[in-house]
Amino acid sequence: MIHRSLPRAWVAAAAAALGLGLSGSAGHAAYRSCCYTHPQYAGVCHVRPAKGETCDSILAYLNNAAAQGKSYCSNTAIRVGWEQVACGAKKPASHD
Repeated sequence: MIHRSLPRAWVAAAAAALGLGLSGSAGHAAYRSCCYTHPQYAGVCHVRPAKGETCDSILAYLNNAAAQGKSYCSNTAIRVGWEQVACGAKKPASHD
């Protein structure tokens, strides 16, 4: 019986080492994109959350006027006014 569980244990250990996880949303979060728009940013900003990040934490960073040090959205310095949108959505037309 040990020989049957050894490969499964090895796969679980390898997945954990790579940060993939075998089930649950945490394993899938690394592959999901989060998308944001801002009136001063051209197009839609796509971000893939790193380990320990969520779409909400990235949005909070983008909307924090004092935030610095991360390179989201082409390393933009635009802060405050970001909105999360469904990925694949087009930027709303300007109403100027």
